[in-house]
Amino acid sequence: MNKSLEGKVALLTGAVRRSGRDTAIKLAADGAKIVLNCKNSKDLADGVAAEIIEKGGTAMVHLADITDEVQVDRMFAAIVNAYGGLDILVNNAANRGHNKIVDMPFAEWKEITSIILDGGFLCTRAAVKLMTPKKWGRVIFLGGIGPHLGYKERCHVSAGKMGSVGMMHCLATELAADGITVNVVAPGRIGGKRAPSAGEPTGIVPPVGFVGEPKDVGRTIQFLCQPEAEFITGQTIHINGGGFLT
Repeated sequence: MNKSLEGKVALLTGAVRRSGRDTAIKLAADGAKIVLNCKNSKDLADGVAAEIIEKGGTAMVHLADITDEVQVDRMFAAIVNAYGGLDILVNNAANRGHNKIVDMPFAEWKEITSIILDGGFLCTRAAVKLMTPKKWGRVIFLGGIGPHLGYKERCHVSAGKMGSVGMMHCLATELAADGITVNVVAPGRIGGKRAPSAGEPTGIVPPVGFVGEPKDVGRTIQFLCQPEAEFITGQTIHINGGGFLT
């Protein structure tokens, strides 16, 4: 088997179910050592790590609130101590709550946007410091179709996700000379069991006639992490079966 990511270390935030879980398993199959971050879902994260290890891969779980700078710093110190560095960062963590703006407490707005934006910033800043000396790295943000279609009662989620697009654009230019690519993967409607905070699925079945699966997202991220994807940076890659056309 071709271990295209042998020797690489990948951190995935919020990767305990669905697309995050699938991505972790795929990157591990390519030879990457996997770090699974979550804030509370330790049992689920341990399950993903056990699945990777059972298949011959390497994985560890680190609990941390990625909106807390001190906890992020400790997590990256633990990664360096365990694996010596970091090569791939997948900013997957998000809380996909829903609420009308007139009913939305400021605390809810701050919680949702902070996970996506503050967490993405803190993890990316720490990751880039480890990638730059190697002149190689992959940073991927998880976006979504909702901000582009304007799903109601999701203004906080959409603001965070579109903010990640802006961050990605700037970082793709800023980090290009250091061999670090930065992209957004934006899934459309993905089937399967959803996190409780996600609520009921939004949107109609796309033109292809069926909804996506976590593996559709996972294999796109997997490709972007490959050495052969070095010429792809600064892009929002939509995976939606034609539900949103660019």
